[in-house]
Amino acid sequence: MATFTEVEADEPEFAARVRAAFDAREHKILATLRPDGAPRASGITMQFVAGEPWLAGMPRSVKFADLRRDGRFALHSSSADSDAFIADAKLSGLAVEVTDPAERAAFATAAGVPSGSGGFELFRVELDQVVLVHLDEGRTALVIDSWRPGRGLTSARRT
Repeated sequence: MATFTEVEADEPEFAARVRAAFDAREHKILATLRPDGAPRASGITMQFVAGEPWLAGMPRSVKFADLRRDGRFALHSSSADSDAFIADAKLSGLAVEVTDPAERAAFATAAGVPSGSGGFELFRVELDQVVLVHLDEGRTALVIDSWRPGRGLTSARRT
């Protein structure tokens, strides 16, 4: 598993493009696993805080109950319509619940969460794969760039 900071250190241009894809839209899609093992897709407004992606949101959400039981996740940046498509990105790995008050307070401060805003769920992200899907320069082929810890960056083209 890796942090996004490690992705940036290994492949800075790739990491910047991934982050831009996530920053392009407020709403993302989070995939978790239900108690019976079936997938659950949920909307989430993930943001990068202090250089890392975090999963945070309202208490008692079923997506966070899923993550507490089984931390495996996939997060999709969301995509623009076909004629405006530039790129989309995906993160997958393990979400680890953050319960330490000092770490939660540091996140809240860095994220600009108002002190009286009530509780929130918080999960740190450990990455197993980071993917960027985009069109080549001529818009004639789909390019899938994938980064994994210990393997680095690979690329595949689909025409």
